[in-house]
Parts: sequence; C-alpha cells; structure tokens
Amino acid sequence: MSQKKLRIGYFADGPWSHRAFEIINNDDRFDIQFIVPRTDTTDMVLSDFSKKYNIDYFKLDNVNSPSSLEKIKTYDCDVLVSMSFNQIFRKGIINLTPKGIINCHAGKLPFYRGRNILNWALINDEKEFGITVHFVDEGIDTGDIILQDTFPITDEDDYASLLEVAFVECSRLLYDALVKIAENDYERIDQKTIHPVGFYCGRRGVGDEIINWNDTSRNLFNFIRSISTPGPIARTVNNSQEIKINKSRLIPDVPNYIGTVGQVLSKTESGFLVKTKDSFIEILDVDGKIRVGDKLGK
Repeated sequence: MSQKKLRIGYFADGPWSHRAFEIINNDDRFDIQFIVPRTDTTDMVLSDFSKKYNIDYFKLDNVNSPSSLEKIKTYDCDVLVSMSFNQIFRKGIINLTPKGIINCHAGKLPFYRGRNILNWALINDEKEFGITVHFVDEGIDTGDIILQDTFPITDEDDYASLLEVAFVECSRLLYDALVKIAENDYERIDQKTIHPVGFYCGRRGVGDEIINWNDTSRNLFNFIRSISTPGPIARTVNNSQEIKINKSRLIPDVPNYIGTVGQVLSKTESGFLVKTKDSFIEILDVDGKIRVGDKLGK
C-alpha cells in the first residue's frame, strides 16, 4: 500500500521560495495544493510554476480573515509552509491544519529573530549564521524548532555570499523538515530550552546605510560588507556629494593612532585609505569623486 501524500499549502515569494518549490514538488511524497504569494509580489516565477504543474495560485489580502480560512480549508492540507512570506499568521490559521504551519528562517533561533538577519550577522561580526525551520506560533519566530544548521562566516564573505548559501540551504532544510513531518519522525525543540530570551533584530531602513567614520576599522569593514550588492550599499558624503562604497579591506597590523576621522589619507592601486576611529581602512569599489585630503562624512 502506497504512503499517503503530504498535502501542502505554500505561502511564499521571491528567490528564497523557487528552489524550495522545485525540490518539494519533485518528491512524490508531497502534493502542493496551492501557492499564495505576497499581495504586492513582482515575482512571476511561482505563477509560472503554478501553470506548469496545474497548481492553484491566488493572493489573499488577509490570510487570517474568515473568508481566507474557509478557502484554505477546502484544500484539506496536512501542513502549511511559509517561505519568505510577509503576513503574520494568527491562531485561526495556525490551528487550521493537523500539522500546523512551518517556516524557514535565516537565523539561528532563538537568536536573530526578526528582519534583515544576514545583514545584522555581518554587522555583529559573527563567525557563523544559522538557518532554522520551526513551527509557527502566535509569536514572531518563537515556535518550536524542527531543524537547525549553522554555516561559517569568514572575512571573505559579504551579503551576496551569505545569500548564495542561504538560498540553497534554506531550501534543503525546509525539504528535510517536510520529510521528517511526512514520516512522523521529528522532535519539537522549545526555543526557551536553548535560551530563555533570545533576541530580535529590527528592520533596516532608509538612512541605515550611512557610514559613521567615527568607528573602528573592524566595525566599518563589517558594516560595508553587510549591505554590499545586492543590498543598498554603504554611503557617505564628500563635499555634499553622495559617495557609494561597495567594498573595503582591512589592513593587517596597523597600530592604533590619533588622526582626523574620515580623512582620505592616500590613494592605493584599487582605492583609497581612510582614517577611522582606531586606524585606517582601504575603501574599494567606490562610486563618486574622492581626492587625497578630502574628509568624508562632511
């Protein structure tokens, strides 16, 4: 007798969700019943998938409304999956299916809950970042953990390189979690058993890309790489003109010394040396006019 397929409702959007969809959809143990994208989506990939595989595709302005719950209920799903979806699930929809809702989060829960996690991990000089698949409860990123894995961060990494890892590994972990659910072979790990509080990261917004030169070279290096392409790119001003700095390099063994913070000290083969709070840093991939002697940030 063949095993009953796990019926899945897929709430998803963007590149995070594409690879995961393909892996799940290619496994005969799973049956994706519908796809719900973000209401403001500009991503047509999932829509194309729905046509190719004859899967219902529709938007829900409020996933928690009575009409939404009634519509979802008609699909008789076993579990709902959230992958880069942007609505908060409330009690009604959380309890709508036998296995609840699972979410893939690019953070090492219970730490790094919230938004813009990969950016914050780099800013905080972490040596690793985590990916967690967890059940959704009425909190934000607080539900019981199903699977978690960690991945190293080196000084060669930046926002783009972490994204590359996260795109692949989020899909893998989400798939592995669904296999465990399908086989009823999983444990629920209460996040409070790891740490009673954890912490949240706030959404980064306009203005958060401005460089504060009165910081250490290490902190500035982390800041610049944390929002490099495809992020908003770190910015400063020079004589009231905006300058974009997409990359920087730490100079080894520079002694601490006092100087004019933000001053352009020297031109290098690939960029410029700029004075920081404790030493200096080489800025690279610069978009804007800079000369030796200029004071950035003014």
